Amino acid sequence: MKITRLHVFQLEGVMEHPDEFWEERLVRPIDIYPEHKAEGAGNTPKLAPGKYQIVSGFVEVETDEGVTGLGGPITADQAQIIARQLAPIVVGEDPRATERIWDKLYRSQVHGRGGVTMMAISALDCALWDLKGKWAGAPVYRLLGGPTRTEIPAYASALGYSLEPSLVRERAKMIVGQGFRATKWFFRHGPLDGREGIRKNLELAQTLRETVGDDVDVMLDAWMSWDVPYATMMAQRLADLRPRWLEEPMMADKEREGCALIRQRSPIPIATGEHQYTRWGLKGLMDSHSADVLQPDIYWAGGISEVLKICALASTYDLPVIPHGHSVPATAHLIASQPANLCPLLEYLIKWNEVHQFFFKEPVKPVNGVVRLTEKPGIGVELDDAKVVARRELG
Repeated sequence: MKITRLHVFQLEGVMEHPDEFWEERLVRPIDIYPEHKAEGAGNTPKLAPGKYQIVSGFVEVETDEGVTGLGGPITADQAQIIARQLAPIVVGEDPRATERIWDKLYRSQVHGRGGVTMMAISALDCALWDLKGKWAGAPVYRLLGGPTRTEIPAYASALGYSLEPSLVRERAKMIVGQGFRATKWFFRHGPLDGREGIRKNLELAQTLRETVGDDVDVMLDAWMSWDVPYATMMAQRLADLRPRWLEEPMMADKEREGCALIRQRSPIPIATGEHQYTRWGLKGLMDSHSADVLQPDIYWAGGISEVLKICALASTYDLPVIPHGHSVPATAHLIASQPANLCPLLEYLIKWNEVHQFFFKEPVKPVNGVVRLTEKPGIGVELDDAKVVARRELG
């Protein structure tokens, strides 16, 4: 079997949502500049009241035997890299030789060891695994050595929800009522926001703990926007509320040393690694003792092929890997192939999955707080043509 084409294309559709979809956003590193601090939430274009434009790119690996593999959603930038830089390397290759293909791509992209190029490689790798599963007539988790279990506990990430206390209580109750036993929320304030920012951050955490009680885990995300003194101070003030972890307190290039210092001083576990790439980036966090929980993203850090290696490394450090949740379908297969103590949870970003899985016929969603495995071959997703209002070739 040989790869004959990497088909990259973009789909447009209309998502209906009766209320304002993006109510609030998270704190960002660039918010130290007032003009950016004032920016609003969300980047999903609103076409009319209750209607939002969804634009998603995809890559389909085509072969001379008619077996195909699907990867996505991806951005237009990733699609162009796949079409222009990656396709010449992989066309003609055996798509089942994922190790060979990954290594060739990595060696060819010497300036693309992270960022958008590695994200493009990640999406292509996931598409190849989808193809391998379809070729074998088996779900990807079986090809990876699983399943180790038939269902995976998920935690609900509340990115995009209002942080107004009464609405936090309402949505946190909703999440617990849906069967989730853990939920993650995102701070809006950082070191330059002074005492009022500290008060609001603490108010969010206090509201969550009071609402969900002691038997539901609460995680808190600073999205790379804090520094060592601020994160240390906040961790000490948050300790009585018993968060399961404090996430990404430092920018990625600073987190080896910075998170190591915070972790030494923090009574709360530190989770990070979402914005690191490949086994080498994550091994740096392991070697510097910077994290209690590692969070590589399958669609960013190198694909299924690479996150398997990250999991193997993490197991030698006795560190859990709870991947960032860009792609729930692909992530579920990897988690299902690993021991439950190594990969105990799946992240489900509630609002983002309405966008990311919009074009799938059967989105992968938790029921009663768990994702149940299916026997569908490959990664198990199929595009829903009924949701497509426009289609554009990208390469």
